[in-house]
Amino acid sequence: MTDKYTTLVNQGLGKNIAKRLGLPQPALLRRYKPGQPLTNGPVLVQGNTAGADELAATLLSWDLDVRRHAVPREKLGAIILVLDELSRPEDLEKPVLSAASSLRDLGPNARVVTISRPAAESPSPAQAAARQGVDGFLRSLAKELRAGATANGILLADGVQSTAPSALAALRFFLSGRSAFVDGQFLTVSSAEGHLPGDFEKPLAGKVAVVTGAARGIGAAIARTLHRDGATLVLVDIPGAGDHLAAVANEVRGTALQLDISTENAGQRIIDHAVQRHGRLDIVIHNAGITRDKLLANMDHARWSSVLNINIAAQLRINEALLASEHFRDSPRIVSVASTSGIAGNRGQTNYAASKSGVMGMVRASAPGLAGHGGTINAVAPGFIETDMTARIPFAVREVGRRLNSLQQGGQPSDVAEAIAFLASDAAGGINGDVLRVCGQNLVGA
Repeated sequence: MTDKYTTLVNQGLGKNIAKRLGLPQPALLRRYKPGQPLTNGPVLVQGNTAGADELAATLLSWDLDVRRHAVPREKLGAIILVLDELSRPEDLEKPVLSAASSLRDLGPNARVVTISRPAAESPSPAQAAARQGVDGFLRSLAKELRAGATANGILLADGVQSTAPSALAALRFFLSGRSAFVDGQFLTVSSAEGHLPGDFEKPLAGKVAVVTGAARGIGAAIARTLHRDGATLVLVDIPGAGDHLAAVANEVRGTALQLDISTENAGQRIIDHAVQRHGRLDIVIHNAGITRDKLLANMDHARWSSVLNINIAAQLRINEALLASEHFRDSPRIVSVASTSGIAGNRGQTNYAASKSGVMGMVRASAPGLAGHGGTINAVAPGFIETDMTARIPFAVREVGRRLNSLQQGGQPSDVAEAIAFLASDAAGGINGDVLRVCGQNLVGA
């Protein structure tokens, strides 16, 4: 579904009227297209640490136009603020205020990225305070940026360097149009695992990926994005969606598996199909899910149990089969679709929110088991995404849902798919047990 309002206020008369009336003016976001430059303009790298110097040298090797000092009134494509050696809160002032002087020089759809370390790993209260301060600073800054610009952060576990493969991969993701609807978020690089692809346009080349719930909507967008990035696809959906599933499978040159994922042997059937048809299995995307909304006072057994069974219990059973299989051992990747409803809650969705919050708990607890095989498991939590489901929301509620984030618009299914494709890649091998929100930075809730 298209957001006609956003289109209108970015054109001639509509733009002028919105400005005069003080109406929201969401920007047209710069979304990824193959061959697109990483940034629209020079990249300013700020910070006086060895990590900042090493990072600047790496960005130069990517043929980016890198600045180590601001040039007055030069339009910038990005500001990268390296804060990897903070020891006390006072250390924030100089680099943050230095970056502040360049914010007005950011161009449309520009990027701000911080690189710092998790507060939880610090033994010192002062250092933990400084590190946690980056969280509040970054999330607040993200709400101040305009014209489609975003601010996100990378957290480097102690001992992980700014040029570790997954740190660089996360930076490329945040700088690029792949992260258009990701704002005010952090990714934690917990290890030096992972490796950058030889071809950044085909990071999934040679991989076999399974996508559940692939017949339409976000699932179909995930299939198209993984195919674009080089993966061979196995697409799964219920028999009742067979025609739509076959159409998507034909489009991406994959195979279709009609399957109810809630059956006890669903995991083994997925493994058998992938191995028999494609010789291997590398990636599993848990996208299938349902809603059965009702206020808790009116909730019944059927609504509650069906949502919990499909949205989380089925994933747990499939993951058990995957981890027990010899065919899922070579740096395997699992990415689950959660929801911001599972983070902040949502009226009338106690069952759905419980299931999606459960997905996030499952991901965190399963991470060590995947790491034992050189693999990862992560989740993506979408906010308001323009789908057939959100199109059925009453007009006024839908408009509020669209505008109540820093980017003042709904996301596209492709935005969710881009985040999933990144986390499914070998480049993200150092990111494990994390949850990335794709919500334009919701202005309310957690």
